[in-house]
Amino acid sequence: MACTSRSLYPTRVDGSARMQDYHGGINAIVGMVAIGRNEGQRLQRCLESLSGQARTIVYVDSGSTDGSLALANSAGAHVVQLDMSSPFTAARARNAGLERLMTVAGDTELVQFIDGDCELDSAWIVKATHVLRDQVDVAVVCGRRRERFPEVSVYNGLCDVEWDTPVGEARACGGDALMRTGAFRLVGGYDQAMIAGEEPDLCLRLKRQGFRILRLDAEMTLHDAAMKRWSQWWQRAVRTGHTTAELLAKYGAAPEHLRLRRALSALFWAVLYPLAWLALLLGALSTHSAPLSAVALVAPLALYVQLLARVQRGCRRAGHSPAVARAYAVSCMLGKWPETWGMLLYSVRRITGRRPRWIEYKDGPRGLGSSGRFSTGNGLASARDVASR
Repeated sequence: MACTSRSLYPTRVDGSARMQDYHGGINAIVGMVAIGRNEGQRLQRCLESLSGQARTIVYVDSGSTDGSLALANSAGAHVVQLDMSSPFTAARARNAGLERLMTVAGDTELVQFIDGDCELDSAWIVKATHVLRDQVDVAVVCGRRRERFPEVSVYNGLCDVEWDTPVGEARACGGDALMRTGAFRLVGGYDQAMIAGEEPDLCLRLKRQGFRILRLDAEMTLHDAAMKRWSQWWQRAVRTGHTTAELLAKYGAAPEHLRLRRALSALFWAVLYPLAWLALLLGALSTHSAPLSAVALVAPLALYVQLLARVQRGCRRAGHSPAVARAYAVSCMLGKWPETWGMLLYSVRRITGRRPRWIEYKDGPRGLGSSGRFSTGNGLASARDVASR
């Protein structure tokens, strides 16, 4: 698909004329969709950061019990309460938010998606909107996401490194991004059956329609991962593996996501290499030779050390401190095991026909929903989702 309009603000992707002149003001064409559950003070900071940056703000709540609904209402947001008898996914929440946004402000041409634990930079919307105005084949722009408290825990610090991705044309965005509503709706929105990885899935479909995804060297959001325990890090890595397996199941070894390489790497380091190591060690022990057994026990560690050194060098070249680089290298190596578990989890669920369930790494459950048959497919908000205000 090609977008050829060279007007000040381009014609929408579906070919219809734009409903409002760009000169009407940036906030006249931009809407906000925030999603969350029991985010407390984080949600308050999020909504305060959105104030004045868009004509319409929608907050989608997934079963909060901490007063988030009242907070969002008092902030002037349109509130959507998800029906939590259906399984929760972030994709479903964002689709519901976009549907509500287009219901109350149908001429909205750009939507900023943001998670409720994030704050939007005050200069981001202006910078991002100008890019979408000038580059008509770009459907999504994202920028720099930073951790608000990287020093609180090693796990928060690891997230901060993870957000430090290259600028320029990107394969995918994250949960925070500014998108053309026309392009989003053209490809059917997020696949709300996916419990994770809905962003690379959406971006893959957009790219196959001829659109581009850009990451700008501009501050976009501050994020609060609130990860303080090893178990939270493990769950997050399991979710990454689940995403890898699901994208491979949907698209195979598609060049747009490069997940095959990630899957093979995890399987090699977490399964194949340890098994080979064990076989070598058992073979050496069978010879009853202490020196040979010692060599078989220690020598294979060299490859793990080499992996650590390679990741650490790359992290140092990106400008991170030696301590941060070491922590990130260890995380990348140890993460092979939970990622492999996540891939196995997805595969078993798919084979048995069980519905994937949300994998939560933050404290407290988030609407796991009832069990059911495995299903795929896109779709905007369910009619059972209740809108208020």
